[in-house]
Amino acid sequence: MEAEDIKKSASSKLKISDDVIITVARLAALDVKGVAKLAGEVGKMSKLRNNGPIKISMIGDVAAIDMSIVVKSGVKAVNVAQDVQTAVKENVQNMTGVPVARVNVTVGGVAFD
Repeated sequence: MEAEDIKKSASSKLKISDDVIITVARLAALDVKGVAKLAGEVGKMSKLRNNGPIKISMIGDVAAIDMSIVVKSGVKAVNVAQDVQTAVKENVQNMTGVPVARVNVTVGGVAFD
């Protein structure tokens, strides 16, 4: 067996957990000005049941992210949602290396503080 054959057979693969992508997406969304909170809680059971505020769909090696947010009163929800889309896509791609095809943001409510 030659060295080249060994390199081919010993190649490895990196898999990023959906939990990591959810965590990065949650932190990126909460960091956007105008976001009060996520519309629901991200917990172990919500991840298992896939009914939390953030859902990840993997299409091959590309992620599609759906999330629901609550915006603060007095801000333009459309602008906040667009900022969340940009921030989540950039942060997930930069921190995990997983390409993001789309980020769908649903405004699930308004927080009056």
